[in-house]
Amino acid sequence: MSKQQFFFRLIPPRPTFADDMDDDEQELMRQHASYVQECFNEGFVLAYGPVHEPDGSFGLALLEVNDHAEAVRFGDNDPTVLAGLNSYTIAPMHIAAAQAPREE
Repeated sequence: MSKQQFFFRLIPPRPTFADDMDDDEQELMRQHASYVQECFNEGFVLAYGPVHEPDGSFGLALLEVNDHAEAVRFGDNDPTVLAGLNSYTIAPMHIAAAQAPREE
């Protein structure tokens, strides 16, 4: 069976979260960053990072996994989700093409 791609959106607890995290929230976000980096190193997170919109920020990851259940496990095991801080959504997608970031 071929791999499937998913758009993962990490939803913060409030629109101002990126600007006003307390110390406990910052620690959870450090754990989140380590978790996502580990998943990236393992190859099933293809790209990730924060998205800054006028109404607030959210986290984005492009996943390539075996199935929807594996994408859900990725979200459920995020330290910020386990702690009840953040929530997430997952949507199937098809990555038609991708490039590595270009040096400037």
